[in-house]
Amino acid sequence: MKKLRILIADDHELVRRGACAVLHSQPGWRVVGEAVNGWEAVEKAIDLKPDVAVVDISMPELEGIEAVRKICKAVPSSKVLVLTMHESDRMVQRALDAGAHGYILKSDLTECLVKAIKVASSGQPFLTPGVSKIMLQGSLKAERERHQSEHSAARTTPRETEITRLLAEGKTNKEVATLLGIGVRTVETHRAKIMLKLGLHSLPELIHYAIRQGITTVQGI
Repeated sequence: MKKLRILIADDHELVRRGACAVLHSQPGWRVVGEAVNGWEAVEKAIDLKPDVAVVDISMPELEGIEAVRKICKAVPSSKVLVLTMHESDRMVQRALDAGAHGYILKSDLTECLVKAIKVASSGQPFLTPGVSKIMLQGSLKAERERHQSEHSAARTTPRETEITRLLAEGKTNKEVATLLGIGVRTVETHRAKIMLKLGLHSLPELIHYAIRQGITTVQGI
């Protein structure tokens, strides 16, 4: 079996012990260092140059994502795996963007850590089945929201879109009425219909919607 030098960075001693117990069972693998905070993880990675660094995200002094980014930059030969409790597609993407070769949930430590290190040490990315599912769900949710947003935009009439733009730019009902040559009561009716159609409940939500749809370039509040 390939010999590997591994660094474990986690501020919880039980997690470090558990990881070490799993890894010591592999012939030729050696945990060469442990770190309890982000800065120590970076410093030990630079000093020890491990083949693989297993890094927690939630650590004191320097958050894990930044620690991952610094290790990947300072020691490009070291492959970094994130070991965390965070079940968030955004967090997974942040870790990968920072240079991590894999993302493992702590609940999967015993089952997946060895395989993750084997895969990462060969230069390939690794996501546990649970993390892959989280990423897929996040992608599907974003796609649904995009379709809903596009559908909502398509259901508004040109007059409603114009009123949305004016309201989002800070115009009062009376000012909108004057600019469009219609009654204030008519503007109020249109506004109520717009909010109902789009499922919005406040003016800030309307402003954010208008910015997302490119109806206005005004900055949200």
